Amino acid sequence: MRPADDRRADMRRTRPVECASLADPDLKKTVLHALHVELGAKMVPFGGYDMPVQYPAGILAEHNHTRAAAGLFDVSHMGQVTLHGPDAADALETLVPGDIRALKEGATRYSMFTNAEGGILDDLMITNRGDRLFLVVNAGCKEADIAHMRSAIGGRTKIDYHEDRALLALQGPQAATVMARLAPASVAQKFMTFRTADVAGIPCYFTRSGYTGEDGWEISVPADRAVELARAILANPEVKPIGLGARDSLRLEAGLCLYGHDIDTTTTPIEADLQWSISKRRRAEGGFPGAARIRKELAEGPARKRVGILPEGRAPAREGTEIVDASGAKVGTVTSGGFGPSVNGPVCMGYVQAALASPGTSLGLVVRGKTLPARVVGMPFTPHRYFRG
Repeated sequence: MRPADDRRADMRRTRPVECASLADPDLKKTVLHALHVELGAKMVPFGGYDMPVQYPAGILAEHNHTRAAAGLFDVSHMGQVTLHGPDAADALETLVPGDIRALKEGATRYSMFTNAEGGILDDLMITNRGDRLFLVVNAGCKEADIAHMRSAIGGRTKIDYHEDRALLALQGPQAATVMARLAPASVAQKFMTFRTADVAGIPCYFTRSGYTGEDGWEISVPADRAVELARAILANPEVKPIGLGARDSLRLEAGLCLYGHDIDTTTTPIEADLQWSISKRRRAEGGFPGAARIRKELAEGPARKRVGILPEGRAPAREGTEIVDASGAKVGTVTSGGFGPSVNGPVCMGYVQAALASPGTSLGLVVRGKTLPARVVGMPFTPHRYFRG
């Protein structure tokens, strides 16, 4: 095992993704910005916002605390959008391959916007609120996503962007204990379901979901009460504030894609191993951008696949690392990689030729000019602990 100082150095190198320029004068601030500074956060540009990458305890401690107890994340930079009207589900299905018509009231579903070539414009969460659809989209894509929806389906559904709301994520095995105190209505709630209820006496709506592989909630709150809610949650002994650095290492261990890195306009949902998000009806009927290519890859298989890769030894393989086969020929590229604290070693994911995508396949990773041995493994690297009831 390497000394702890070496592992902490790996964690400090965890990059803030989708970063704006450090000199960008137009960085936005979430309503929790002053609280982050008060708590001693190191702030970095991310998705056009000035965001906390870590707090004084450091990324490694924040990662481990989230896995053991509960962490609070500010994800208010993400876009919250509502689609209104009886045609909203049918309209949205013309832009995403997900089955929105079959989405039951109070249920949440993961999907993605696709382009005419089957590439992914963004991935998003979609909730059926009964009389409307509630969407959460990525920070770096939200302006383009909203423009895309207004142009393509604005005549069929009313589209509201909620700049007046903040979004917090409470994640970890003790998140349920905290939510039981603050929002008793959450106790029986299952993974990927939605509720409207008070949290610490503040009217909110929340989905039991998250981006760490742990149990938890994403809580939408009026922006003018977000600091009050964050303080109420942080007052619980199980909870500590967590920054973007640990968010990245947690989601990597959970095998979850990061837009702009593991998925983008050059990758299809099938290449990205996201075919589970496309229902039997949508596969049969199509009717979404890129359906011809996506349906062909479903039937015949893609030329490449996203896989989990476990490097041998202790050297991490980071984004952009070349993946080679036994002969030394390039067969793919790492899209996310780093030190996995819960795994106690390096982990990464990337795209390889489909013939080399089976677990157990031996590969090489070219790190600093040296080819290091690795093998394909199933994901997630750490077990998901979602609450399914």
